[in-house]
Amino acid sequence: MTDRIPAQIIETVDPSQPIRLTPAQGGGPIHTRSFSGRFRNLRLLGGALLMLLYFGTVWLNWNGRQAVLWDLDRQQFHIFGATFWPQDFILLSAILIIAAFGLFFITVLAGRIWCGYACPQSTWTWMFMWVEKITEGDRLQRIKLDAAPWSAAKLLRRAAKHTLWLAISLATAMAFVGYFTPVRELVADLARFEVGATTAFWLLFFTAATYINAGWLREQVCLHMCPYSRFQSVMFDADTLLVSYDTARGENRGARRKGSDPRAQGLGDCVDCTLCVQVCPTGIDIRDGLQLDCISCGACIDVCDSVMDRMGYARGLLRYTSERALKGGATRLLRPRLIGYAVAMTAMIAAFVWALDARPQLQLDVTRDRTLYRENMQGQIENMYRLKLINKTQQARRYALGLEGGPFALQGPREIALAPGEIADLPVSVALLDNARDFSRELRFEVSDLAEPSSRVSTPSTFVAPIAALRQ
Repeated sequence: MTDRIPAQIIETVDPSQPIRLTPAQGGGPIHTRSFSGRFRNLRLLGGALLMLLYFGTVWLNWNGRQAVLWDLDRQQFHIFGATFWPQDFILLSAILIIAAFGLFFITVLAGRIWCGYACPQSTWTWMFMWVEKITEGDRLQRIKLDAAPWSAAKLLRRAAKHTLWLAISLATAMAFVGYFTPVRELVADLARFEVGATTAFWLLFFTAATYINAGWLREQVCLHMCPYSRFQSVMFDADTLLVSYDTARGENRGARRKGSDPRAQGLGDCVDCTLCVQVCPTGIDIRDGLQLDCISCGACIDVCDSVMDRMGYARGLLRYTSERALKGGATRLLRPRLIGYAVAMTAMIAAFVWALDARPQLQLDVTRDRTLYRENMQGQIENMYRLKLINKTQQARRYALGLEGGPFALQGPREIALAPGEIADLPVSVALLDNARDFSRELRFEVSDLAEPSSRVSTPSTFVAPIAALRQ
């Protein structure tokens, strides 16, 4: 347990003084300041790629249909050239487990960096904040607008902001629902006001969810509703790279003239400008130490570096670093827990790829009729079966039906053609060709692809006959 970050008291409270809440603690809305920097650019690039992926993929076509579509009516999930069925949901579970281990890995390596750069809640919140900036102005203008009495100008600005918020929310909902309902048909139905009740409900639900979460709740989702914020801190160790304030270099804080010697004044490099607080989307002061509210977005690093540049100081007063490095040691990137997560994740990815490649493209289900047996015109004992065949490919296929071994004869169609994704339900009968005394014996139905004989499946079933009729 020596690699854990110890709990530290970072502030004492004077009972005689009133408690002043930060915005993140409920002291008021958070208005972030505009800034620039390399981490902001990285976040913008990542957000743009995610937006392109989310809004763009739904419009792609593949072989005459939507490339990515979860067709609930037909119970088919299309991803470009692959079609998945409810029987393949185990693969979805595998993807979720791989994603969980990937999250564990990145958390041990660099803390809550997923939240700051790739989480949809953060991405949409940054987008809504940008809308605030273009409709209501920068931070000080928004604060003044909040305090100002209602007027035509204030009403116009607020109306413009909420209109854009709702437009983005509706576009988000349409894209999401478009992965379950063909998006082109959805847009056409919306234009004609012919959307069904179920589709309309989900459009309204996801529009409202986006509007409320990104527009009103914002950081409250990260602080109180997201379970990741609660357990991620227990995964940190002394080598986890976190957004950290270099106390030894920054203290004591205080204002000074540019070019003056801070050491002569008993000051550190921190000029106490509070810009790091003003740009923080959760409204915390990172100088107070590691906090649950920090989403590791790097905004405070960007703005602090800009201040250090203006003052002529070295960058890095705020930076991604580990507790061990802050104490003068060297960060150990390769450590047992991180390696363990990497090995487990790699093994699961390899197993998933193998399972994806090995999954059968044809499914055969066999159900024996409730009637035990019957006798045909030739005096042979017959059993009735229903074969359910599913063509899981995206091409038309012809299949050969047969039986594996045993003294049986299949009565019924020996070949069948299936369209892409088609399901066939075939009644067949099987006749017993010998007079064995067995009351029950096993047989296997086999279906093979005529174009690819190596692609075949077989399913066992049971043949039942009357004992008396089988005696010689």
